[in-house]
Amino acid sequence: MTEIIHHLKQFIDPEFLIQYGGLTLLAFIIFAETGLFFGFFFPGDSLLFIAGLMSGTTYLPTHIAVLVLTLCVAAFLGNTVGYLFGKKIGEALYDKPDSLLFKKKYITMTRDFYARHGGKAVILGRFAPFVRTFAPILAGTAGIDFKKFMLYNLIGALLWVPSFLLAGFLLGSTFPQVKDYLHYITAGIILVSLVPIIITFINEKRLNQNK
Repeated sequence: MTEIIHHLKQFIDPEFLIQYGGLTLLAFIIFAETGLFFGFFFPGDSLLFIAGLMSGTTYLPTHIAVLVLTLCVAAFLGNTVGYLFGKKIGEALYDKPDSLLFKKKYITMTRDFYARHGGKAVILGRFAPFVRTFAPILAGTAGIDFKKFMLYNLIGALLWVPSFLLAGFLLGSTFPQVKDYLHYITAGIILVSLVPIIITFINEKRLNQNK
């Protein structure tokens, strides 16, 4: 059991994923988190930031420009697949029972987020865990115009990926010694990225109490 837990921790540890998976695994994870409904548990924000940081400290032998281009494409394609998936069978997720990898509350949370922000949820949702996975699926389910969705999709990818990658790269290239504090940095990014989820939960609870 201890060994299984250890492997699971490695599977969501950005530093481990980047060191042993390289650019190929990075691209797959960014694609999966934004395009496959089971990819919500991947640490997208921290993964991008740490990848940029490691590129800045030369621990990741991939040029930052290659990282930005490749992962922007992965994020764009991921959302596109998510939209097409939602358009075809997304409604079935509402009837899917809760499991270890899926909770209906993730769909409800994203639906409420989408109701408040409309199509912009595809852009804003990029910066919110869980929401970025289900927003394109719900867009497809709701029948959002494909051309409009693709525009939001492109803008979201170009804002989300470079912002985290370049922030990490600048920090790593300016202060190479930060590589010794990756675990603290990762924890901090995860906490910050959860803020939109916490706010959404509080607002949802408040609305339910006022009904």
